[in-house]
Amino acid sequence: MGGRLEGKSGKKSENVYKPSKASQFFIVWRKLRRSKLAVFGTGIVLFMSLVALLAPIIIPFSPEFGGTPLLPPSTAHIFGTDALGRDMFSLVIYGARISLYVGVGAVSIELLIGITVGMIAGYSGGKIDELLMRIADVIFSLPTLMLLIVAVSMFAVRGIQTIMLIMGILGWPWIARMVRSEFLSLRETTFVEAARSIGASKWRIILRHILPNALSTIIVLVTVEIPWYIFYEATLSFLGFGDPSSPSWGILMQRGYLHFSSQGWWMITFPGLAIFFTSLGFNLFGDGLRDALDVTTRGR
Repeated sequence: MGGRLEGKSGKKSENVYKPSKASQFFIVWRKLRRSKLAVFGTGIVLFMSLVALLAPIIIPFSPEFGGTPLLPPSTAHIFGTDALGRDMFSLVIYGARISLYVGVGAVSIELLIGITVGMIAGYSGGKIDELLMRIADVIFSLPTLMLLIVAVSMFAVRGIQTIMLIMGILGWPWIARMVRSEFLSLRETTFVEAARSIGASKWRIILRHILPNALSTIIVLVTVEIPWYIFYEATLSFLGFGDPSSPSWGILMQRGYLHFSSQGWWMITFPGLAIFFTSLGFNLFGDGLRDALDVTTRGR
């Protein structure tokens, strides 16, 4: 009846309980839902993700064709119309696809580069670590927004994919430093030493033993980084460095600013509120997830 089980051979073995991935998920969810702000943030993230996914289905009007320009909010057009007569509610919903696409895409590129560099630097140490971290420090020390403006302005045609790629490439030092820190603390642990003692290869130790234990930090970093990239894309677009053919929230705000002082206040207000609530949702969700996973991270 105790913790030992005896097989047919007469040998005794420990009956060790290993929680499944499903049970671990519910443990994290129970911790997460203790915070009302975290649940609120989770709701916003899920809602905006569904809006982006179902945008072609739920938009009441076409985002390409318009009617009467500069109509104020009404029952027919709850967010009003823009200078071309297009329904602002449909544009804001469709803009969610573009802005979230940029945020998730840029973070994916950033993760690919940052995790690779951080793994190599943190596990190898020595001169390799020193060289990679000095490169990261040089990029990290530069003003991010100014660096993005300079990089984006070098392209005559600035498509949304180009902007996303540039942001991801320039953002890797942040992820690399955090992953390196995790690897430095994990590479000397007992289970890693045990893997080395039985002859496990370096990459097997990195991918099978160290990286899975650093995933909680990486997941939290993702929730923090996505709103930053949405903000950066919106800022670039507002300043005239975005993709004018893409109805992102930043482009909508740039167009709305031209009519904000006289009429058409709704053209800049509603895209701005969409950026605000999306960023708020991701930050609240990230804070709750950090507490649920007991992860310590530093903000930008």
